[in-house]
Amino acid sequence: MRHTLRAFEPGDQDAVTALALRAWAPVFASLEQALGGLFAVMHQDWRADQRQAVEAACRDENLTVWVAEVDSAVAGFAAARLDHDERIGEIHMIAVDPDHQRSGVASALTEHAVRWFTGHGMTLAMVETGGDPGHAPARRTYERHGFTPLPIARYFREL
Repeated sequence: MRHTLRAFEPGDQDAVTALALRAWAPVFASLEQALGGLFAVMHQDWRADQRQAVEAACRDENLTVWVAEVDSAVAGFAAARLDHDERIGEIHMIAVDPDHQRSGVASALTEHAVRWFTGHGMTLAMVETGGDPGHAPARRTYERHGFTPLPIARYFREL
């Protein structure tokens, strides 16, 4: 499948939000399995929370958002930011529709962001993802593109 990248447009919002929710469903299932009862405390309605997060990212003036299209349909998106003081480019959010995963869309979005960072004088690129099994495809993509993981332990406890 051939894909093209372009700037996000407001008319893309519904497609971007829908594909993000489909893409992240297995991630949240993995988190629920890993966290057990804590998951319900942390995520009363993960779909509503993620919908809001995606829509906020697409509106955020400090983020640049691109979409990947396959056959004129939105197949993925990425949102990134530049920290000129620290000279760090951050991939803030990225998702690929499950129907288009493992077809190079995530790689194209990742590489596009890295080139954008370089073009804006950043000296470091950063992306954050989970260590659970649901995030394994994301970790593979980032590592294939030269990112070095820094293991971090994050602990939760219900109060």
